[in-house]
Amino acid sequence: MQFAVISPSDAIPARPPLQRTAGAARISFRNDNGVVRLDRLFQEGALKVRLPNVPAGDPPTAVLINTAGGLTGGDRIAIEMTAGAGCRAMATGQACEKIYRARDGEARVRAEISVSAGARIDWIPQETILFDGARLARRLDAVLAPDATLLIVEAVVFGRTARGEEIRHGLFSDSWRIRRGGRLVFADEIRFDWPDAGLLGRPAVLGEGRAMATILLVAPEAERHLEKLRVIVDHFGGASAWDGKLVARLAAPDSATLRQVLIPALALLLESATLPKNWRL
Repeated sequence: MQFAVISPSDAIPARPPLQRTAGAARISFRNDNGVVRLDRLFQEGALKVRLPNVPAGDPPTAVLINTAGGLTGGDRIAIEMTAGAGCRAMATGQACEKIYRARDGEARVRAEISVSAGARIDWIPQETILFDGARLARRLDAVLAPDATLLIVEAVVFGRTARGEEIRHGLFSDSWRIRRGGRLVFADEIRFDWPDAGLLGRPAVLGEGRAMATILLVAPEAERHLEKLRVIVDHFGGASAWDGKLVARLAAPDSATLRQVLIPALALLLESATLPKNWRL
């Protein structure tokens, strides 16, 4: 009698692939005789765009909605936003984006922003919340005309402290590339690859913090906001300005504390525009 030899890889069947979320959106605005109007809108898959009514004098606001309710390994989201010459537009999220534990691979989010001559885009999504085991790779690329303005605020929360959540393993990678007049003027790389639960507590990382944010304003005379922003940021971070760029880094013990700093900072840097209602609820 002969017996077949079964290797461990034969005995245990491979895990079946899981269904993944994919979403894409492309949105552009044009200046129509002094009135900013929607030019083109494309949406696909789990990513939807809504354009709610805004107070008189405020720029049109694109509210991005992930109908999947969150992201996990293998999910893909891609966003393109364009402001034509002389336009101002804003983008935000309907709610905080949740990044759940990944079984395979990474969730990938890609944003491409284009700001034409004399135009402005305010890119202010709500916080991204990472859960234990989450794996997120995010990239943002922006191309600006020499006199264009771009405000970016990205906030990240590492577990919900009210629920006692702690990130013991996972990945957070964030890459920014900003070009103005065809020249690279800002590049930023953040990468947390958890070897153990103590990563965030290290003094060179977040210390006792569990939430952080980066604020970037690229604009003619961006430096004029520096002193007021430093007062708002206080001991939660620092701010610097040079060559038409204003950058602030924030760290806070939780998301509620972080918002107490972010909301007045946004009110300052948005200037004449009103902070979207979903940020104020």
